[in-house]
Amino acid sequence: MLCRFASAGRSGAKLIAPLGCLVSRQKHTLPDLPYDYGALEPHINAEIMQLHHSKHHATYVNNLNVAEEKYKEALAKGDVTAQVSLQPALKFNGGGHINHTIFWTNLSPNGGGEPKGELLEAIKRDFGSFANFKEKLTAVSVGVQGSGWGWLGYNKEQGRLQIAACANQDPLQGTTGLIPLLGIDVWEHAYYLQYRNVRPDYLKAIWNVINWENVSSRYATCKK
Repeated sequence: MLCRFASAGRSGAKLIAPLGCLVSRQKHTLPDLPYDYGALEPHINAEIMQLHHSKHHATYVNNLNVAEEKYKEALAKGDVTAQVSLQPALKFNGGGHINHTIFWTNLSPNGGGEPKGELLEAIKRDFGSFANFKEKLTAVSVGVQGSGWGWLGYNKEQGRLQIAACANQDPLQGTTGLIPLLGIDVWEHAYYLQYRNVRPDYLKAIWNVINWENVSSRYATCKK
């Protein structure tokens, strides 16, 4: 069961999963975007951003709240069958909420270019060069079959960066153990209205709005 602490900020809430969580909790809410819907144009247009945020992400949030409430009732009743049956909904909608909350902050109208400092050095160390890293993450993201995400993550045990792909809304850390730094949404709802079915064109464009300050901050935090 995903539970949200009442003291958590609206857009920076931490999601945790204690099975016995029956305490009163805040419902999950849709985080505000840190920029206007049209701020990422011409790379991602305003119509896509509005639908993606206010419809798709909002649906994950609403469905997550419903699933959690049902899970809480099942726990109270000791109904293990119902608890098990609710796991897919918790994973899908919880993952959708986690992934998109990261995604919005990974983008910026002032983004693009290359990262600096420790993150750039780590990318060079683990991938040879920024160009190699960009090529690899793009290829992994293009290659996702159906819907999913391409990710740059941090392997805390090995102390290095890794690239991974996740299907559907599977959350990176919950399914691979990697700490998410940069996620690229390759569901068609993230690009179809502008790029139709040409996913490579969308991926080429999105590098122009990557918020490297946010990615670098995530990297610095997970290294502590």
